[in-house]
Amino acid sequence: MDLLDNILGSALHRLRSQRPDIVRHTQGSYEVLLNPSDPAGLTLGERALIAHHVAFLSGHDALARHYGELLDQREPALAATASPRLRAILDHVALVTATPGQATQANIQALRNAGLTPRDVVALTQIIAFVSYQVRAAFGLSLLASEPRT
Repeated sequence: MDLLDNILGSALHRLRSQRPDIVRHTQGSYEVLLNPSDPAGLTLGERALIAHHVAFLSGHDALARHYGELLDQREPALAATASPRLRAILDHVALVTATPGQATQANIQALRNAGLTPRDVVALTQIIAFVSYQVRAAFGLSLLASEPRT
């Protein structure tokens, strides 16, 4: 079982197990993005905070809770930090999560000005996209589970 199975429960595990490649790749993406062997310029705590912020802004309580717990394990004081770097990251997360089409080169430059390297910007973008995918998958699968069986 992977993270989505743990959040969604056993009924949806049976459904998801019909597509083992999707489950495997989803969990693999989680590991690469949230637990990389070389986190480069985004710490493991920052990665958990980014994921938490996406899940929270997207309104998925279970995923937000998971990523909040992950953040507490890694860097519990990070969420209270108000550094310019962290503010730039969270502002970008909010922008891309809510209105991705409004992100511009100026937004990327703001991240660069805050000290993120191109590799960090790519990782940040991938985490936002991945957690957004998790949220959509979790909501969609929950809707399937709530449909009456015919």
